Amino acid sequence: MNKTWITYFLIFIPVLFYSQIQTQTTELYIPGKSSSVSFNLENESTADRNFTTEIQTSDASIVSILQNNTLHLSNKERRVFLVPVKISAETKAGKYTIDLILSDTKSGEKIQYTEEIRIARKKEINLELLEASEFVKAGDSFTTKFILKNIGNTSEKLILESKEAVLDLKDNKLTLQPGESRIVSVIKNTNISQEKIEIENISLTVASAELLSDKLTSYSTTTVIPVKPITADIYHRLPVYASFSFVGMQNRGEYQDGFQGEISGKGSLTESNNHLIEFRALSKNPVEFNSFTQYEEYFVNYKYKFLRLHLGDKNYTSSFLTDYARYGRGAEINFDFNKVSFGGYYTKPRFFRDITEEFNVYSKYKIRENSFITAGYLYKVFNPRQQNSPYLYNSDFAHLPYLNSEIELTKNLKFSGEYSFSKGQNSDGTAFMVQTQANFKFVSGNVMYTKASPQYLGYFNNTDMLNANLQVKISKNLSLMGNYTKDAKNFQRDTLFLAAPLRNYLSYGLSYRYSKTGSITVNNGFQRYKDRLEPRQFDYSENFYRLSVNQNIGIFQISADGQIGRTENFLNGFTGTSSFYSANVGFEKFKTSFNIYGSYSLTSRYQEKNQQQIFYGARIMSRFSDKSFLSIFYQNNYLPEEYYKDRNLFELVYQQKLSKNHIIDFAGRYTLQRGDIGKKDFLYSVKYTLMLNIPVQKTAEYASLSGNIKNLGVEKVSGIKLMLGTYLSVSDARGNFEFKNIPPGDYFLEIDRTSLPLDYITDRPTPVQITLVSDRDNIFNFGLTKASGIKGKINFTDHSENKSISKKPNESLILEVKNGEDVVRKMVKIGEMFSFTYLRPGEYNVKVYRNGLDSRFKISQDLFAFEISAEETKDISINISKKQTDIKFQKESLKVTYNDKKASK
Repeated sequence: MNKTWITYFLIFIPVLFYSQIQTQTTELYIPGKSSSVSFNLENESTADRNFTTEIQTSDASIVSILQNNTLHLSNKERRVFLVPVKISAETKAGKYTIDLILSDTKSGEKIQYTEEIRIARKKEINLELLEASEFVKAGDSFTTKFILKNIGNTSEKLILESKEAVLDLKDNKLTLQPGESRIVSVIKNTNISQEKIEIENISLTVASAELLSDKLTSYSTTTVIPVKPITADIYHRLPVYASFSFVGMQNRGEYQDGFQGEISGKGSLTESNNHLIEFRALSKNPVEFNSFTQYEEYFVNYKYKFLRLHLGDKNYTSSFLTDYARYGRGAEINFDFNKVSFGGYYTKPRFFRDITEEFNVYSKYKIRENSFITAGYLYKVFNPRQQNSPYLYNSDFAHLPYLNSEIELTKNLKFSGEYSFSKGQNSDGTAFMVQTQANFKFVSGNVMYTKASPQYLGYFNNTDMLNANLQVKISKNLSLMGNYTKDAKNFQRDTLFLAAPLRNYLSYGLSYRYSKTGSITVNNGFQRYKDRLEPRQFDYSENFYRLSVNQNIGIFQISADGQIGRTENFLNGFTGTSSFYSANVGFEKFKTSFNIYGSYSLTSRYQEKNQQQIFYGARIMSRFSDKSFLSIFYQNNYLPEEYYKDRNLFELVYQQKLSKNHIIDFAGRYTLQRGDIGKKDFLYSVKYTLMLNIPVQKTAEYASLSGNIKNLGVEKVSGIKLMLGTYLSVSDARGNFEFKNIPPGDYFLEIDRTSLPLDYITDRPTPVQITLVSDRDNIFNFGLTKASGIKGKINFTDHSENKSISKKPNESLILEVKNGEDVVRKMVKIGEMFSFTYLRPGEYNVKVYRNGLDSRFKISQDLFAFEISAEETKDISINISKKQTDIKFQKESLKVTYNDKKASK
C-alpha cells in the first residue's frame, strides 16, 4: 500500500511542476528591442500535416520579423514554435496579443494559437541644451533653449524649474507623450546698471511629478557685457566719509542748536592690504550728549603685521577687574608675535573726574589655540580735589598688578579667571573673578563670580557679583532652563552713563516646542529691584510665575507673556500682587516690517498699591527702494526700572541716497532723557554725507590698444566704429584703429553694426574679450569679409515592403553647424527646408543628430564636411529612409521538444 502511494506521488510531482510552467503565459518584454514569442504546437492527428503560417499582432508598433513560412508536423508531434518580433520603442506599456494562424495546405483548415505578452513600462527623459547666447548686452533679455524629449513608452508629467531665470510656460508643468519632444525656452533679464563683466549661469531642472527626487539638469553660460561699465582705476583708494549736520534740541526747557562736522575713513593704504588705517574727527556736539547724539571724538588707528597703534579717543581697557571700560584720550601700542604679545597705553579719562590719568602695560602668552595667560600692571592717578571721597580712601594713586587667563580644557569646556590686588597711599585691596563655560550635547551653561574687597581700588570695590545660567535638553522639544543674576553694588562707571537698578534675580522653568513654528515657556522665580538714584522710585522684592508663548502663523510672528507675582514694597511698606500681560505682533510685507506692542499691568511695585499701567507702541521700517529708508517708532511710556536709558517716545528717521556718493538723513525724536520720569524733550537733525575714495597708491599705468582691420574682399575698411567699453575709435582709410589712455583690465571689443553693410562679417568672432596690460603693447588685428550660408532640405523615402507604418515620421532632427569656435544648432522637421545665414567663410562640419528618431529609420549621411567661400551659399540634402527588413532563413527548421515519456515503475 505504501509503495503504491509513493509511486503515485513521484509521478504527480513532475506533472504539477510542468503544468505550472505551461500556465505561465504572460511574459515581460522590453520596448525598443527584438524578442521572440513561443507557441506550443501539437499535431493531434495520426497523419503528418503541412501548414502555412501567418502572424498577426494586436498593435502596429509590434511587427513580426517572420512573415510567411511553412511548417511540417509529424503525427502526434509536439513542438515549441518561436515567432521573432520587433517591438517599437514607442510601444506603450500594457498587454498585447500575438496570433499564430496555421492553414493546412491540403484541407485548408485553419488553427489559431494566441499568446499574450506584456510590454514593460519604460521611463526615460532626455534633456539637452539646444541654443544659447554667447554674449549679451546688459539691459537686454536673452533666451536659452533646451530640448526635452520623452524617449520612454509612457506618458510623463513633468515639473520644470530654473532658479536663475523665468520659464516660457504658464505653470512650469507639462505632459509629454511617448516620443514627444518640446523646446523649453528660459528667459533671463539683465541689469542695465551692471558695471562689470559678469557670467550668467542658466540651468533647467526637470523632475517627474511622481518622484520629485528624480531630477535631470542641463546648463548654459552667457557673458553679459556692461553698457555702462565702471571705469577701471589705476589707483588704490581709501574710503572716506565726510558729513555735515545741523542738530537742534529742546533740552529740559532750554533750546540748543548748532552745526557738527565729521570726517572718517577705514581701509588699507596699499593694494596688498598690509597697512590698515582707521581715523575719525568729529567736532563738538552743539547740544547735550545722549544716546541719539554724538560726542566730540578724534582718533587714528594703524595696523601693520604685528604692530597696532592708537592715538586719540576710545574706551581703554586694561582688564575686567582693574578698569573694564574707561573712555579717554590717550595713546596705545600693541605688538602681536603669535605666541607672545605685549603692549600698553596712557590715557586721561574724559567722563570720570576722580581719575586724572592711567598708565597700563601687559604681556600675553598663547599656550595653545584658544588658551592664553596675561600678566599686566595698571597705575592710576586720582584727582586731589576728590581725596575725601569714600571711594578713593584718601589715596593719590593706585598700583594694580593683575593676572588673567583663559584655558580651553576641552572642545566643550572652557575656564577663565583673573586675580588682582591694589596698593594705594593708605589702603590695600584684592579682587578676583572666575568663570566656567560648558557646551555639551544635552547640557550647556555658564557661571561667573566676581568679588572685590572694600578697599580695592579697581573698577569694582566692596562688592560681589554672580551670573549663572543652565540649560538641560531633556528631549528634542523639551528643555529645562535656569539663570541667576546678582549685580555688583559698587563699580566706577563713566559719568557718561547711568547705572542700571541694583538687581538680584532668579528664574527657572521649562520650555517646550510643540511645533516647528511655536513654543511655550513656563517660569517661576524671584527678583529684587532697588533704585540707585535718590529719591528712589522703587524698592521691592517679588516672587512670580510667568507664561510665555511664541507662535508663527504665516507671515506673522506672535509672542504673548503673562506674569503674576507677590510683591513686597520696601519703599512704602506694603505687600500686594503684581500682574503683567503683554503681546507683540510682527510681520513683513512689501519690503516693510511692522511691529505692534501692547501691555497692561496692575502692580504694587511703586508709589501706590494696585497701580495700573498701560503701555503700547509700534515700529515700521521700510526699505521701499535701494536708495530710500524710512523708520517710524512710537511708544507711550516706559517702566520706571528703565530710567538709566535714553528712551524714545516718538522717532522718525528717513534716509535718501541722492546718488552714488551722496546721502542725506532726516531725524526727529521725542525722548525721555536718562533719569527723567515724565518730562519730554525734542531732538531733530539733518545730516548730509559725502562718500569719497581718496587715492593713496598708484597701482598701474594707463594702457593702449591698437590694431588693423584687414580687407578680405570688401569694398572698404575705413569709417568702421569700434567700442571698447565706453571708449570709441574709428578706423582710418587703411583700417588702422587705436585706443589711448585706457586703464588696464578686461574689456570687450565690439563693432558698431550700424557702420557696416548688412552682408559684412568679421573673420573672428565678436565681441571679443581683451585684457589690457600697461607694460606692453596691446595689439588686436582682424579682417572683414562677406557672409556665407548653408541651406537644404530633409527628405524622406520609404523602401520597405511593409507599408503599414510607412508614413513619414512626424519628428525633428537637430542640425549642428560648426566652424572652430562658432556653433549653431537648429531643430528641423523631416520634410522641411532649413537654412543657416550670416556665416563667416571657412571649413564647416554639419552634424545631423537623430534626436530620438526611431531606429526603423536611418539617416543616409549624418556628417557633411566642406569649405564655403565668401558670399557662397552651400546646398545640402539630408535623406531619411525606412529600413528594409532583412529576413534570413535556416537551411533546416529548428525543432524544440521536451521528453514526454511516461515514468516507468
